[in-house]
Amino acid sequence: MQQQDEVAARVRQVIDAAGVSAREFARRIVIDPSKLSRSLNGTRRFTAAELARIADIGAVDVGWLLGSTAGAAADPDAAGRTAAGAAVTASPVRSPSPPRPPVPSPEGGRPLQIVRETVRLIAERGFHAVRVADIAAACHTSTAAIHYHFPGRDELLEAAVRWCMDEDTRRRADATAGTRHAGDELRLLIELQTPRTEQRRRQWCVWLDLWAEAARSTTVGRLHGEYYRQWRGTVADVIRRGVEQGVFRPVDADGAALALTALIDGLASQVLATEPGGRDDGVPGTGAQAMHDALTAHVDACLTAPTAD
Repeated sequence: MQQQDEVAARVRQVIDAAGVSAREFARRIVIDPSKLSRSLNGTRRFTAAELARIADIGAVDVGWLLGSTAGAAADPDAAGRTAAGAAVTASPVRSPSPPRPPVPSPEGGRPLQIVRETVRLIAERGFHAVRVADIAAACHTSTAAIHYHFPGRDELLEAAVRWCMDEDTRRRADATAGTRHAGDELRLLIELQTPRTEQRRRQWCVWLDLWAEAARSTTVGRLHGEYYRQWRGTVADVIRRGVEQGVFRPVDADGAALALTALIDGLASQVLATEPGGRDDGVPGTGAQAMHDALTAHVDACLTAPTAD
């Protein structure tokens, strides 16, 4: 228990040195913020892979986090999974080894690079067609380095889902910051969900793959439910504010949000079934622009308050 408290104290030092909130740090090491909180409070142990990611982001040795002078290898790409296993069994001592010297690393650190490349490959091939070797090649590293940070495919998939959730939430927050008119904000959210760009189309391809996985995986299903509660809540809050502003009709905001988000999902699935780029290809109403027009028409017909003549 004492060693667990010492590890938590050192992780807090890394978070303080990063100058970010615990929630933001959890995003950077790609874990559930509640898991980080429980580990910092001593009710949960950090896993070896989590310590590896914390060490990578904080530019410190895993051995220093554990209070070991022996430490773990400073280069996870060379050490791979063996170093992670050694970190778990390292003997604690009172004198921590100093942080390792900074070494060149991908933007955001190796863990985020691994997750970003995993997401890109899922969008291109589907999760079950992506091998660890493919991810390693995309990151210009070894499969041992991938396993060092994410020991199994399930953990890697969970990290990919969480990263997608966080990125989607961040993009929406950045795009709507400062928007006060609820009608404008809702239309902006619709625009952000329309796969008219390559980046948005890729994002939707990942979500479709994760929907299928959510039906088979308890962990992914839980994350899927968490994301949709948050997403529907965002839309409901905008509709509620629009009712207060007189922009929208007095409707049940939660029910209207459920209907609108379901419509977005259904139309996006049809758009993705067309040729890349969202061309209608002779099929009326299946392109990205048709989706956008249908969603704005739905808002106008079902939500927008009539204006006085």
